[in-house]
Amino acid sequence: MADNDGLTEAERAELEQLRAEKAAREEASRQAAERAELERLRAEKSKSAREAAEDASIAEARARGRKLMEPDEDDEDLKMPAGQKMVLGIIALVVVVMLLMQFLGGR
Repeated sequence: MADNDGLTEAERAELEQLRAEKAAREEASRQAAERAELERLRAEKSKSAREAAEDASIAEARARGRKLMEPDEDDEDLKMPAGQKMVLGIIALVVVVMLLMQFLGGR
């Protein structure tokens, strides 16, 4: 019959060694998980900063576009914005060029 009361010194030493190896593996695994979490959080923070910069850039571009193409809300007589004046001027120039080509180039 086997001795169930205790372990021999060799078995006890082997058990302690296996426990130590298991603890070392678990510690390495925990550290790797912490490193991965740290990298993920850094990437998330960096992404948030890039998105915030991109959002600011888009808002700035929209503000410039609004200023160029929309009339001032403060102005009571609703003057035509500079962007609309430029577009109408370019269209008028194209029409004049087409008319000149029609009359001068048709002979």
